[in-house]
Amino acid sequence: MRVGIYPGSFDPMTKGHLDLIERAAKLVDHLIIAVLVNPNKTKGLLSIPDRVAVLEEATAHLSNVEVDNFTGLLVDYARLKEADVIIRGLRTIADFEMEQNMAQINKQLNSNLETIFLITAPQYAYISSSSVRELVYFKGEYEWMIPEAAFKRIKNIQVEG
Repeated sequence: MRVGIYPGSFDPMTKGHLDLIERAAKLVDHLIIAVLVNPNKTKGLLSIPDRVAVLEEATAHLSNVEVDNFTGLLVDYARLKEADVIIRGLRTIADFEMEQNMAQINKQLNSNLETIFLITAPQYAYISSSSVRELVYFKGEYEWMIPEAAFKRIKNIQVEG
């Protein structure tokens, strides 16, 4: 069974993330959406449990998708989950340079782990979680950028500024 991991912070999940998840789920037998718990980022828009809940709700239609969270090195988590593949999305050339570097480091740490890059669909190429967070912060319109599950949790957040 081919197990893939799509890691990220997903703060918040965007429609671009959902598109990549749906496409990645077709490439592996079991896809784990792994929310990174980054100790260097203590204040996010959504809590880790909320991010997991959003992802679970938004991907409920995909029978081979599981949502989890982890702390530490991705290669260690992949080994624990017996994953073969890391899935990463690319929006820009800058994304490619950063992701290529990480893929090469991960390959050195675990030679059995492959990284697959999926190019973001054009209609989502300019959407990022950081853009959504900025729109939330400044009370702009962002609903069209995120799945309904994310909007339900974000719409009542009071952002301090």
